[in-house]
Amino acid sequence: MKSGSFKTGAFVLGLKHWGLKSVVAGALGAFALGVQAQTEIKLGHVGEPGSLFQISADEFAKRANAKLGNKAKVVVYGSSQLGGDKEMIQKLKLGTMDMALPSTVMSSEVDLVGMFEMPYIVKDRGHMARIEKDVFWPGIAPAIEKKGLKVLAVWENGYRHITNNKRPIKSPDDLKGIKLRVPEGKWRVKMFQTYGANPSPMKFSELFTALQTGVMDGQENPFTQIYSAKLHEVQKFLSLSGHVYTPAYLTVGSRKYESLPADVRKVLEDTAKETQAFVYQSAEKAETELLGKLKAAGIQVNEVDKNAFIAASGAIYEEFGTDVKGAKALIDKAVALGK
Repeated sequence: MKSGSFKTGAFVLGLKHWGLKSVVAGALGAFALGVQAQTEIKLGHVGEPGSLFQISADEFAKRANAKLGNKAKVVVYGSSQLGGDKEMIQKLKLGTMDMALPSTVMSSEVDLVGMFEMPYIVKDRGHMARIEKDVFWPGIAPAIEKKGLKVLAVWENGYRHITNNKRPIKSPDDLKGIKLRVPEGKWRVKMFQTYGANPSPMKFSELFTALQTGVMDGQENPFTQIYSAKLHEVQKFLSLSGHVYTPAYLTVGSRKYESLPADVRKVLEDTAKETQAFVYQSAEKAETELLGKLKAAGIQVNEVDKNAFIAASGAIYEEFGTDVKGAKALIDKAVALGK
């Protein structure tokens, strides 16, 4: 082969080589841009694996992501990875986080949500459905939106029961002097003060250690939270008070949420409401199954005198109705919907 031919051939091969590299580089670049273009929507909650929070959030993410395709992806962060309830609410308002699943803490953000802190106000899930339709959306949701938050759907955290290491709780008198961890919501504190306990707000992530070390004598939570966080391992008594039904609110920060494309928002909203039926079914099933598991684990279970608790709750209803503007009308309507 002549020298000139060799050089020409090498030059052509070089062009082909660099051309191929350019095509590959371009393809990789386009792929990278495609990956970057997919918006990650972070959903945080405080529930441990196996909790109703985790089951609900994961189901929502699965359903939403199937519809969103490459437009966006919901990624769930449980076990307080993105902070406690109060921290996550603050992040929603600041726009540094996308979605959260708070329950009791919402009553500290919006006074009217405290209606759900009133003992025994929600009789069952059918009653809750009527309250949601006729009280929550027209009467409470607008107050939440004024705080820079938007609720996409009302889910559930469950009926709450009392556990402790001192004695079975059968009436409010049995709570006297008991150091009781409660969520970060002022009306829960007031309620247990009325019953004679010594309640202290504390992050859920700190609760197990507080019970284990005796910093707290007891706590109150739905079965799903008690079992998934293994609280029964550091508690002797479970009293079936069912004193409060706690909704959970799939919540976004209004400002950041509005920056999402309209079609993405529609998928999130439709899926959030559609997932509610699954949440309720899962909650009902868990109630029976988990009580059996808690008994089998060795915790001592007792019934309570609910009439005694209801009789002791009059003061908290009166204070809430007086202190919070518009609360009495909402309470009256919610109670009427249960008759």
